Amino acid sequence: MTKVRLAGTGLAVAAAFTLTACGSGVAASSAGAAVSMAPVPGAGTSGTPDGVTTDADVFGSACPRLPLASMGSQPVASATSANPLLTRLSAAVKAVGLVDTLNSSPAMTVFAPADPAFSAWSGAELVPILMHHVVGARYDAKGLATAGSVASLDTAGGPVKIEGSGENMTIGGAKILCGNIPTKNATVFVIDKVLAREPAG
Repeated sequence: MTKVRLAGTGLAVAAAFTLTACGSGVAASSAGAAVSMAPVPGAGTSGTPDGVTTDADVFGSACPRLPLASMGSQPVASATSANPLLTRLSAAVKAVGLVDTLNSSPAMTVFAPADPAFSAWSGAELVPILMHHVVGARYDAKGLATAGSVASLDTAGGPVKIEGSGENMTIGGAKILCGNIPTKNATVFVIDKVLAREPAG
């Protein structure tokens, strides 16, 4: 599989994604196919059953700017593509061929960096970074707080640490701009940073 690196602080992320998509259709489709989206057995929450939320559960300063009403009925990749704060994330998911994979998974938690987060991103291998923002089980905010850390689909990138609770919760050191967002197959947390991978050892 071709490894794609996006390097350089301040690069236009959208342009880099275009290069990624044009580089190899096989690499993009195989990247999506290689990702296991199997649910995590026994991953419960102490909040809503199975981590499923409603529009009434959302919290955060950016929530009024999001099209929450339309997101709930769509699978996660489609829902985020219509979100004005997540255009760069959506472009990345499309560039590496993960739209169908994410949309077809039965239950996930997605930590979604808002567009400004990519401005401070120095670049990294795109597929592992995206997978580091996806958990193969559905958690609401209370469930995340109880767990304390969660394993992402990027198993080599180390666990994602959860600190605090409610409005003061951080996810891998990132602040929540809008949390508990319901989509058809995932609970989404819009965050203010791209999460850093911290491989064990």
